[in-house]
This record gives sequence, C-alpha cells and structure tokens, in this order.
Amino acid sequence: MAALWELSLSELTERLRRREVSAREAAVAYLDRIEATDERLGAFLHVDREGALAQAEAIDASRAPAGGETGRRLLWGAPIALKDILAVKGQPLTCGSRILEHFVSPYDATVVERLRREGAVFLGRLNMDEFAMGSSTENSAFKKTRNPWDLERSPGGSSGGCAAATAARQCPAAIGSDTGGSVRQPAAFCGVTGLKPTYGRVSRYGLVAYASSLDQIGPVTLTTRDAALLLQAIAGYDPRDSTSLPAPTPDYLAALDKGVRDLRVGLPKEYFVGGLDPRIREAVYKAARTLEQLGATVEEISLPHTEYAVAAYYIIAPAEASANLARFDGVRYGLRVQGRDPIEMYSKTRAAGFGPEVKRRVILGTYALSSGYYDAYYLRALKVRRLISRDFEEAFRQVDVLVTPTSPTPAFRLGEKTEDPLQMYLSDIYTAPCNLAGLCGISVPGGLVEPERLPVGVQFLGKPLGEETLLRVAYAYEQASGCARLRPPIAEEDRPDSLEE
Repeated sequence: MAALWELSLSELTERLRRREVSAREAAVAYLDRIEATDERLGAFLHVDREGALAQAEAIDASRAPAGGETGRRLLWGAPIALKDILAVKGQPLTCGSRILEHFVSPYDATVVERLRREGAVFLGRLNMDEFAMGSSTENSAFKKTRNPWDLERSPGGSSGGCAAATAARQCPAAIGSDTGGSVRQPAAFCGVTGLKPTYGRVSRYGLVAYASSLDQIGPVTLTTRDAALLLQAIAGYDPRDSTSLPAPTPDYLAALDKGVRDLRVGLPKEYFVGGLDPRIREAVYKAARTLEQLGATVEEISLPHTEYAVAAYYIIAPAEASANLARFDGVRYGLRVQGRDPIEMYSKTRAAGFGPEVKRRVILGTYALSSGYYDAYYLRALKVRRLISRDFEEAFRQVDVLVTPTSPTPAFRLGEKTEDPLQMYLSDIYTAPCNLAGLCGISVPGGLVEPERLPVGVQFLGKPLGEETLLRVAYAYEQASGCARLRPPIAEEDRPDSLEE
C-alpha cells in the first residue's frame, strides 16, 4: 500500500471519507514529508505545523455519524498548501517580498474561507516570485525554489513553490495564482496539473493584486480530477469581488467521464512557430492524435494576433502593477525606512523593500501610463488585447477547445535567464493570451523529453466559463496518456523499500 503522501488529493479524500485514515494522520504524513525534503527543495516559506495539527484534530473531533452533513464536505481533513499571496488570518503574507516580510494577514481570503468550509487543513505558505512577477521563482526575496526533477533547474513561476511542492508530494495539492501563466507554466515544468479558471469564476478577494484585470486564482494538483475537485470547492460568485461572475457553478466532477467523442479540437497554427522546442511540438501533436483516437475531431485554426500577445501583456500588467503596488509606501503597513520627510521615507522604503524585477515593472508601468505615452503604449495595448479576444471568439465558433504547448521549452537551469529579462518574458508566450482574453486554461503532463528526462506540459484552452468541457478533454487525454503517473526523482528516492506499486 502506498504511503499517505503518495496519494492524489482525490485518493486521499476518499480514504479520509471512509475513515481509513484520520485528518491528523494525513497532516502528520505531509508535515514530516516537508521536513524531510524541503531543505533541498525550498518550496515553503512558512510551515504551520502547530496550526495544521490543531485544524486536523478539530476536524477529527467534529466528525458526524456516517452520512451526516460533515461527511459530505469535499476536502474533509485534506492538507492543502497556499501560495504566499493569499490572505489567511493570523499567518504571514509576504508575497515573496521584503516590503511585507513581517506582515501578518488580519483576515481570510474568500478562497480560504471556502476551503475551510469544505474541511481543508492548511500546511503553510509557498514560495513565489515577488508579487507574482516572474517565471522562475528566482525573484523571491527569501530563497530559490528548485525543480524536483532536477535540483539545478527552475520550477517555473510565479507559483513555483506550488508546483514544486505538489510534484515532490509535500502536499497533495496547492492553490496559486495565474496572471500570465503563473499556475500553468510551473505545472508544466514540474510535471503536474495547473488550472487557470475563467476570469471571475473564482473570487479574488484576499488575493494581493498584481494586475487586477488579469489575476486569477487556480489549483495546482497531481491529476485533472484533483483540479476539478478543488475548483468545485473554490468557484462561485462573491459579492466582495466586483469582478466575480454571478454564474452558477456546475458539477465539474460529474463532467469528467463524458469523454471527447464528437468534440472539436483546434490546433492554433501560430503556436507552432520558431522558438518552440521540437520535442514539445511533438508532445502536443501526440496529444492531438490521442484525442482523435478517442473520437474528437482535430483541425487547424488561426489566432492571427498571437505574435503581439507578450508585448501587450508586458504593457498592461506592469501598468496595473504600478497602480496596485503604490499602496506599499511605508505609511500604513509593511516595511518602513525612516526619512527626513514623507517623500524620502516613501522613496527609501520602496528602494529597500522591492526587488529588481518589481522595480523594473513598476517603472515600465508608470512610464506607459504617463502623460504623452498613455496613448502610444497603454491604450494601444488595450486595443491589441481586444483583437486577441476576438481571435479566440472566432476560434471558439469553430472548435470547442484548443490544444497548445504550455511553455516553449522544458525547465531551464537556475540563473540561465535572469540576466536577460526579455528571454524570461518569452516563457509566457503560450500562456499570456489566455489571461488577456479571460479564458480558462489547463496544463497537464505531456510526458518526458530526453536526454534530460524533464517533464513538458500540454495546454488546453476553453471558452469563458467553459471549465466543464476543458476538464473533460484534459481528463480524457490524461487517462489515455498515463503521463500523470510520472514521478520526479525526489519522490522515488524517498519511497520506503517495503512499499508496493
């Protein structure tokens, strides 16, 4: 029998529901796993052992008779880890930044409230690029997170801690955020599943804002079924978030087994151009062939404005960031560096508190919004965003879902792209369009590439509020390919010899 920490979220919740294991036993298994592996991995910024055990013991103590109301909670006693950008009352909320190093959240995010309601246990806070600005988790002010497939490589970003911890089985699942690919790209790099829901499907209340028109909270999991389970728990309208959509929440788990027969799948020709690793191209084509064999129809489609997506994203996102991060001024909360007057205090605080990438993006965004440049940059980027949205609208008149690469390359080495921000930004070339158009997207494991034996991701994109179909397609591919069963070396070497497959 497998160790508890080897189970998927769905497998674990089933055992918890059947009372084959207690919430405390599950929490201890993962807390011990973190203690044994995180010195090598660096995925966690804060582990709340005492709090997690207290939550688990409270859940065990409150169990109702079999079939009672509490027995129907989706995540009854399941341990979950959170990206350090989501507010949890009484816990650190640093966003990977020195400017919030000692800040403690006074309230719970809506997503956290909903996870609590469903019986989740919170293990701790996961590392990230500072304020979610980055694609490698090297921009964290506190530590570098390493890829569990190769400790000399990046886990991706900005939710690199989420993907690394999940892949290494330090937690059965994590909750991250995705502004331009920050859930999906690290999921691809680490060989796990990352879901970016439709903009507005999940409340952003309690998510520290990077770019408010692009940010979305999403799960990082071992399987598509786990992603559907977590989305079921966190999705839904929230009046505290003005961008939340008042749409009913479907039964995502019930939709998984419907298959893909008669669905139409599109291959965007603009996503298969120069710069794409040919091994990843082949993995995506193989995924398309697999869906054809399962009964779907695959056809080439066009998204003609794709080439402008990264440029538009890196105007819009920094512009919104420059406004959102103005609140970190040393006056109300967070770091304060004293000065002779408020202006000097403000300047010194931000100089000491923000890292180089955050400063770069704030300067870029402020410039794009400044008088004389607003029309030339920001307004033009918004027009390009609308053209990209129209491309997707036209594509989804022809097909039900798109299949694309998640990243142009497998995981790159730590330090490889830090001196060239443009090369780092190009890591988002296949994920940023989804955020610009407000779509839903998911990255699932697409196998390993040789000779490095590194995982690659296959991305599926769906219509706004089309998560049911998106998850159906991803699940059908996952079941046929078997790629979700791949384990990184750190998960293999720590398995007891007595365990059976």
